[in-house]
Amino acid sequence: MREVANVTLSAQHRPWSFSFGGLDVETEFEALLHTGRGSRDADWELFRLAAIARQAWMAPAFDQLLALEHVQFTPLPHQVETALRVVRDLRGRAILADEVGLGKTIEAGLVLKEYLVRGLVQKALVLVPASLVSQWTRELTQKFRISATPQRDEWTWTTEGVIVSSLDTAKRPPHADRIREQWWDLIIVDEAHKLKNPNTKNFQFLNQLQHKYMLFLTATPIQNQLKELHTLVTLLKPGELGNSAEFSERFVASPRKPKDPAGLRQTVSRVMIRNRREDGALELPKRHVQTLPVELTPDERAFYEAVQAFLRSEFERSRLAHTSILPLITLQREICSSAYAALLSLEKMMKKTRDPDRARRLSALIDQGAAIGRYAKVETVLRMLENAPDKVIIFTEYRASQDFLMYTLKKHGISAVPFRGGFRRGKKDWMRELFSKKIRVLVATESGGEGINLQFCNYMINYDLPWNPMRLEQRIGRIHRLGQTQPCHIVHLVTQNTIEEHIMRVLQDKIRMFEAVIGRVDEIVADVRFDRWEKLIFEAAMTSRDDEEFVNHLRSIQLDDLVARKGGTR
Repeated sequence: MREVANVTLSAQHRPWSFSFGGLDVETEFEALLHTGRGSRDADWELFRLAAIARQAWMAPAFDQLLALEHVQFTPLPHQVETALRVVRDLRGRAILADEVGLGKTIEAGLVLKEYLVRGLVQKALVLVPASLVSQWTRELTQKFRISATPQRDEWTWTTEGVIVSSLDTAKRPPHADRIREQWWDLIIVDEAHKLKNPNTKNFQFLNQLQHKYMLFLTATPIQNQLKELHTLVTLLKPGELGNSAEFSERFVASPRKPKDPAGLRQTVSRVMIRNRREDGALELPKRHVQTLPVELTPDERAFYEAVQAFLRSEFERSRLAHTSILPLITLQREICSSAYAALLSLEKMMKKTRDPDRARRLSALIDQGAAIGRYAKVETVLRMLENAPDKVIIFTEYRASQDFLMYTLKKHGISAVPFRGGFRRGKKDWMRELFSKKIRVLVATESGGEGINLQFCNYMINYDLPWNPMRLEQRIGRIHRLGQTQPCHIVHLVTQNTIEEHIMRVLQDKIRMFEAVIGRVDEIVADVRFDRWEKLIFEAAMTSRDDEEFVNHLRSIQLDDLVARKGGTR
């Protein structure tokens, strides 16, 4: 500091010598620089700021990343370009919306490292899903040589420079007050689509924080309605899209259809960057996807048909009573996953019902399901594992199916660990570490697999299929991502002559249509109404007289019902 204070530069070496809004920056800077000389009462905070200002003025302009000389790896070109654009053009406030597996974490890490190297960030807060706290901390430390600290107690907020925490922990007392009291040079939020609702604690908490720079990471910045985009951008950069009424007047034709797609794209490009696999020279190992038909055992088939009959009668009853069909949709999806998962839902219905006739029918279904002795999907998995490679991940949507798989694998002497959203951070890290080094099979639920990187594994079995193709792609993205060195093998287990089989067949056609539309306008959002898609699937299943009619119903679902056409028509 003393050296800085005692240096006198000639005019040509004073990069801060200019006028801004009537302020002589050179004079003011020199005054700051000499603050404190010969004065005991000097403001040393101003002196410190003067030194930092000098360092910033003399640093190279944002036409290159200084961080590249200080990291432990070689980033890909699209990651370097994204980070450079964030610091150079977007002034440190951006939505990083790359497709799953293209390295949003790397891009955010580069931005953080760049600001640290330039002295523009001293205090940074990284908010992520609980399952990713250790992963983020590890990557920042090992790849970027950033001294990142996982949040441990309420004092971490004041004593550490770069802190990684789950958003759920941060927004709760006593942590929330500590965080609100701090000034944050940079805030990074992973899975930022969870901030889309301004009425949630997530949004309100973030909106109260004091900060200079902010990064949002999400592959799906919009999931249902255009107003979600306004919410996210307003939180990131207030005023960029005007207030809600102004945004609606200028850009919204209907909740899911923009009025001026080109104008919206141009406006959003000032705050959002999205890289796609198809955009450039990025090459990932090949993925081989196989759909494997599974024939139900006779007992399973009889149980499936009995549950279908029950669902049809309950659907009709629900329509007449105007009650929610969500529990019925869940049961329909569970029976396609496993009889065991469906049994648990039937037992819950049994406990809640007050109708004697309904109770007797449920009791008969439960007895029928409990009597099943062989499970076709489980037997298929066991046969596959005989020839599968060393590491295999099995995805299922349901905790009950996960528990049943774990029980069966253990019974057959196959080492396996579960992974699900309800685990605490330490247990998730332990399960992942065990899978990486010792255990052969990881059985994960949808929520458990969110954001976790498993590129050391290249073989995936989808025990059941989500009706949302975006979630299916996110599953695959856990292994088919940057860092994967081997071709990836993905097997979808599909039960024959069930709703699942018909959905899979039509879904493949729909995915191609989704890609055709979203691919043209991916710069803005991935706004596919899969909540409505699932409802339409179930209604089609319940009202169709046979399989052919059901398939025709599925094929008749119009793409315009499911996708907000953000780029207009060709």
